[in-house]
Amino acid sequence: MQPRVIDSNWTSPSPSSANETPLCYSISSPPYNYTSTLASAYFSAVFSGLGLSSNLFALVVLLRALSQRCTRASSRPGTSSRPGTVRPHPRPRSSSSRSSFLIFLCGLVFTDFMGLMVTGSIVVSFHATQFNWRQLDPHCHFCNFMGMSMVFYGLCPLLLGAAMAVERFMGINRPFSRWGNMSRHRACMMMALVWLFAGAVALLPQAGVGSYHIQYPGSWCFLRISAERGRDLTFCLLFSLVGLLSLAVSFLLNTVSVVTLLRVCCGPDAVQRRRDHEVEMMVQLIFIMLIASVCWCPLLVFIAATVLQGQTAPIRYLLLWLRFATWNQILDPWVYILFRRSVLKRIYPRMDWSRGSILSLYTSVRKLTRASLGGGVTQVPEGGGKGGETPPTPAQTNPPAADQS
Repeated sequence: MQPRVIDSNWTSPSPSSANETPLCYSISSPPYNYTSTLASAYFSAVFSGLGLSSNLFALVVLLRALSQRCTRASSRPGTSSRPGTVRPHPRPRSSSSRSSFLIFLCGLVFTDFMGLMVTGSIVVSFHATQFNWRQLDPHCHFCNFMGMSMVFYGLCPLLLGAAMAVERFMGINRPFSRWGNMSRHRACMMMALVWLFAGAVALLPQAGVGSYHIQYPGSWCFLRISAERGRDLTFCLLFSLVGLLSLAVSFLLNTVSVVTLLRVCCGPDAVQRRRDHEVEMMVQLIFIMLIASVCWCPLLVFIAATVLQGQTAPIRYLLLWLRFATWNQILDPWVYILFRRSVLKRIYPRMDWSRGSILSLYTSVRKLTRASLGGGVTQVPEGGGKGGETPPTPAQTNPPAADQS
């Protein structure tokens, strides 16, 4: 197959024609010097179909898990049948945190599904029919819609990842605060605020801040990556900084939550405070953050660096980093599908996925670290605890803290 020469057909319009040309076609106008192949149409269709089927499957699994948890919570009374006795607090707090996390996951998978369906259908239709965008959309309404969809469905996963990191940070580090025990209603409200904020950013070009333009090879519209106009520069920097700030918040809060969770799971009160469900949620959240960082950081950094240096965005790299970002919508649902204890036990049944294995692993790593730092002089106790204290093992049967009162 001969290598394809990319001809972006960038032309600067003259002042006389600028008044007659719609804004989305003012920089480049289709048709482009582009020869579509059958492989590109099949690739776009398979790419979109894989993402849609993955997100739909994950959404069905999530909704079933959420409905089962809601049914279990509604069938459990708030107080026991005996007068004067109250049900202990840890069970409803863990159930509420798990339900709110499932709601965020449902919102993330639903957003990825809708983003692939809206943008993928346009791209696949272009490769299948080779329509002329200028004739189909002479007033830029359709182009603006796709540009807003690209920005909205691009920012939503990053903002939802940051919101999930905030929820887990408060649930692990501030469990008894107001936001530490987030209800399902509050989780839905927080998710709605994320959608509203992303929608407000996507609508800024309609208010004159930034603009959406047709992009090579004519199958999609996106924001204008240029520093020639101050408003385009502002919108590009806003889009990049919101995405990068969301990733930074997720990284910082998730790091603190993981450190706290390791101390809680592997500390002296590990048996009294079993947190297997929180470990599972943090593992899923860490993988969501890593996938988002790998997929979106190149595009966000590329946009910010291009406009700050006052250069023209190379189409080849823009398409490359955009395809990287699209993989985020395909990989997100597989995080919940694969990284569950029930699935991991089936994939690798010899591995102990309980909290006891985490305790033994953490103790071994801590003993090895202390021995290397001490140079072999300081003897580490057999149990790995401080001052000769041995952390309790899963075999010990200490009564829960709530039953001792």
